[in-house]
Formats: sequence, structure tokens, C-alpha cells
Amino acid sequence: MEEGEVRWDGLCSRDASTRDAALENIRQAVLRRTAQISPVKEDPPPESSEGHLASATALERLNEMLARLLMLSKRCPFRDVREKSASVLSNVQELGIRIPRPLGHGPSRFIPEKEILQVGNEDAQMHTLFADSFATLGRLDNITLVMVFHPQYLGSFLKTQHYLLQMDGPLPLHYRHYIGIMAAARHQCSYLVNLHVNDFLHVGGDPKWLNGLENAPHKLQNLGELNKILAHRPWLITKEHIEQLLKTEEHSWSLAELIHAVVLLTHYHSLASFTFGCGISPEIHCEGGHTFKLPSVSNYCICDITNGNHGVDETHVSPAGSISTTESFCEVEALMEKMKKLQECRDEEEASQEEMATRFEREKRESMSVCCSEDEESAPTRDVSRHFEDTSYGYKDFSRHGMHVPTFRVQDYSWEDHGYSLVNRLYPDVGQLIDEKFHIAYDLTYNTMAMHKDVDTSMLRRAIWNYIHCMFGIRYDDYDYGEINQLLDRSFKVYIKTVVCTPEKTTKRMYDSFWRQFKHSEKKDTRLMADEQANGSNHVWYQHLNSWRKKMLNEKEKPSSTKNDPKRRCRHHWTADHSGMIVTD
Repeated sequence: MEEGEVRWDGLCSRDASTRDAALENIRQAVLRRTAQISPVKEDPPPESSEGHLASATALERLNEMLARLLMLSKRCPFRDVREKSASVLSNVQELGIRIPRPLGHGPSRFIPEKEILQVGNEDAQMHTLFADSFATLGRLDNITLVMVFHPQYLGSFLKTQHYLLQMDGPLPLHYRHYIGIMAAARHQCSYLVNLHVNDFLHVGGDPKWLNGLENAPHKLQNLGELNKILAHRPWLITKEHIEQLLKTEEHSWSLAELIHAVVLLTHYHSLASFTFGCGISPEIHCEGGHTFKLPSVSNYCICDITNGNHGVDETHVSPAGSISTTESFCEVEALMEKMKKLQECRDEEEASQEEMATRFEREKRESMSVCCSEDEESAPTRDVSRHFEDTSYGYKDFSRHGMHVPTFRVQDYSWEDHGYSLVNRLYPDVGQLIDEKFHIAYDLTYNTMAMHKDVDTSMLRRAIWNYIHCMFGIRYDDYDYGEINQLLDRSFKVYIKTVVCTPEKTTKRMYDSFWRQFKHSEKKDTRLMADEQANGSNHVWYQHLNSWRKKMLNEKEKPSSTKNDPKRRCRHHWTADHSGMIVTD
């Protein structure tokens, strides 16, 4: 992490003396910069000389350093770094240089800052997670702080992301971050794009690539079609897409490289969904996360931001009007009563296969009628759209206008047979990491529903899981889809469909409109489940890749070389995700 003569990587050390030496070097560098800058005036003169231009450049670089120090003073897990960063900022301010202040209401626009764990107040276990994340990335980002609601999942997430981005693998480091940029840009997620632009440059990426996808190597440009389909219409994937990328030529991909690329693409498609679905705010040191402007005296909200107090408690604001606690309480009680009655019906009678198939088709049709946006279509900004092609391409319901795609039965396909072993063979250990993350997300529960404890939530969680699959035509033969309409109301369906299909259109109104008495951690359960479904959109690729690989082995090796290999089996069974609809063998 270098900025001219400044090195920031020493702050990531677990050794206090190393951090102290790094902080002193940064302090000296900041003071040298401030010596080149005169105190900021309210109305600076127009740029009229090369000297003034040089001063403006020096001020810009100083401001970047000050913004990073502001981030460190708020977000570093090491107390000494937080305190000394704040001290440097105070010293600069005393010299007459304007320092930045944070914008916004904390890590999330949807969750009040007071309900999110504050850095410095974490327990020993969480501090270890924070320190590991900071040592790896040089920051403690807002995604991590919001994901703290679920420590077990956070640990698995950080471990998987670290392996994908920094451990040994088929792709070079700068390719990994550029693919992350491509994937996040498809969902117009400027938050993730900005983070990985910085990471891309840090690992030695060519700045010219950031001017647009057309400036990147042809090999990465060729990945654009795959990125587009996986992000928006994964059911359209075929073996031909794989063959096009793997065919022998100058810009072709190896199987191992393509596996790595697909996992990265779907990881960041999913993470973009989480970012929008949780209302993640810009990082403090990034654009939109801080300002050098003085707070407005007439606007008490801005003053509240500077001291950490919010004038309005967002948890009690409803765009649809005031909702009483009694009404919300009744909603929770009604949902629990429905769960009880459905369980009793299960025990008394079981619907026939024909009836369950009919209920699935009915639910699939109804899911198509759920509108997943309250707003008009918005074009992506140039800063984001430069990283992908065909900006008009987006999600479309797969069964619109009479077009029929056959229902895909989960029982005909498994992560075990088509994904896990193939990934682990070509990109060791990643299959296990993904499998672990899937299981944690599906099983994640604290057995609570709002104010109620010791509640079996498995019925509700399965309804959410299966509803997401149903939107993409995937059916579980042993599930009664009539339960979905009993347990999930329309406002919940609108939110889930939006964050899964068009996450960039998610609004706070949608987030606030469902489960109004539930804890934010319980709402995050649904987000993580939805994300893992989005993340699983690479499963069909694993199947097609496996099929293509077998074909090539049959041409080049003995037919028995891969058949009935017991090492390809694993203990865990996992089902396909929405893009597993089209099965080509």
C-alpha cells in the first residue's frame, strides 16, 4: 500500500512496534505535505499558474492520505492505530488544514449505526476475525461490519474470499481483482468496483485496463459474455459457451483458470446482491464516504452525523405510514400460527405428487408476476459501465410471453456429482470452502422470531430457500409449494426477488416493509440465503465443464481414466442452483 513515499502496509502488522514505526513514518509524510499547502481559503483563486496546479495536486494527495487516516481512526481493529490516526488528523487541523469527516449513518443505510457492533467493542473471538481481515485487506470494510451479525458465516466468508483473492491459484492476482470489478459492475455496484480498483492497482494491475473493458487483454474481454449471462439470465447457459472459451487459441482459458474465474464472477455477483440488499454505505476513505465541506449549521442531521447521533431512529420510520408495535406484533403471531397449522396438516395428510406438481407450477407463475422494482430503469454510470459490454442486457423473467423452459428437478442433479469434486480437482480446497459456506447459510438460525425464543424456524427457512429456486423453475419433488404463499407475504417476495434478480434496484422502503418486528440479524438470515442461491449460479457451469472435460479425456486418454473414481465422491450432498435448469450432457 504505497502512496508516493508513504507505506501503509506496516499498519497491518500484529507487532505493535512495527505499527508504531509505520505510524511515525506516515505522520512525518503528512506533515511534509501540509508544509507545501497553505491553509484552505473559502474562495481559492482560480488556477493561473503551474505553481498553483502543483499545489492543487499536492492538496489532492494530502486529502487522500487524510481520508485514509480518517478511515483508520474509525475502522482499524488495533487501538493504537485508531488513536494515533486521530491524533495526526487533529494536528493537521491545528495547522489550519481542513480535515475530512464521515458521511452517512454508519456501515449500512438500512440498519441504525447503534445496532451494529462498533470497532473497539468486539470480544476476543471477533477481534481475531477483524484483525485477520484487516491484515489481509488493509481495511475493515462495511460488508464485514454488517456481516458481524452472523460470526460463523463471517468467518467462512472471509476465509473463502481470502483464498480466492490471495492464495495460490490458477489466475494471477491482478486478473482476480479485475474479474471482481467486471462482476460487480454488471450489477452497477460502484461500492465493490471502487474497492477492487484500488486492490487491482495495489497488486500491480495496469491502470490502462481501468479505462474500459476494451483496454483489457482479449482473454478477459472474452469473459464478458459469460459474466453477462451468469449475472442476469443464468438459465441460458449452454456447453457452447464453455467450448468458446476453452478452444485452443492464443486467448483461450484452461479448465482450471475458468473454474477460478467462474467462482470469482458468481462470488461478486452474490456480494453485489448482499451490498444492495443490506444498504451498504461507501467506505469512509472512498468517494461518497467522507467530505471536506464544513457541516451546515442549519441542518441538524449533518451535525448529528459528525458526533454519531442520528436525529431520526430509522427503525421506526415507515414510508407507508406509521405502523404500531401492536400491528407488527400481530404479524409475528399470525406467522407463527400459520407455521403451527401447516405442521399439523403435514402430520395429518400428505398431498399427492400430482397435486404438489400443480402447486409448484402455480407458484412459479405467481413468482413471475411479482414486480421487483419500484423505480424506473436507470442507466449505469460511466465509471461502472466501462467495465462491461451490452449495458442494456439485464434480468428478464424466463417464462414471459409464452416462452417455456422445462421445470428442473433438483433430484436429477447434485452439487456432489457435478460441482464439488470438479472444483476441488482443478482448484484444490475451494469446493470444500464453498460447500461449508452453503451449509452455514442454510442452517443458520438462532431459533428466534422477533421477541419469541426457542422457535423451530426450519419451515420458514425452507420456504425462503425453495421460493428463490422456484423463481428460476427449480422444483423439489418432496416439497409442498402451497406453503410458500402461506408463509411469505408479497412485500417479502418483492424484496427477495429484487435482491436476487435486480439487486441494484433494492430500496430502503422494500427492506423496511417486511418483518417489521424482526431483528436485523434475522433479516440478514434471508439475505445470506439469497446470496448463496445467487452464488450457486455457477453450478450449471460445473456440470457443463465436467461434460466437456470427459469428452476431451475420451479423445486423449483411456476411457477408464475418470470413470467410477471414488475420490470424486464426497460426503456432502448439495442441490443445484437456479442456473442448473438447462442440463446438457
